[in-house]
Amino acid sequence: MQGDLLTSLLPLVALFAIFYFLIIRPQQKQAKAHKDMIAGLKKGDKIVTNGGLMVEVVKVEETYFVVKNSDNSEMKLAKEFVARLLAE
Repeated sequence: MQGDLLTSLLPLVALFAIFYFLIIRPQQKQAKAHKDMIAGLKKGDKIVTNGGLMVEVVKVEETYFVVKNSDNSEMKLAKEFVARLLAE
């Protein structure tokens, strides 16, 4: 009886392990890298927003950035809407 239970649960455990290492873990690593990137942004960095705007960071606040676009108009951008850092 104990052996039957173990053999029936083993594929389920293996499937969960595969799911964890192929899907969950890489997604966690990507989220951590994005969070670290946002925490490391400073004045003068050029970023791309989730909406596709390419802007420059003017000021860093606790929950948002003050950014300016190509026509030098400034606006506030919530930190969670930063998509990526532009390479210089």
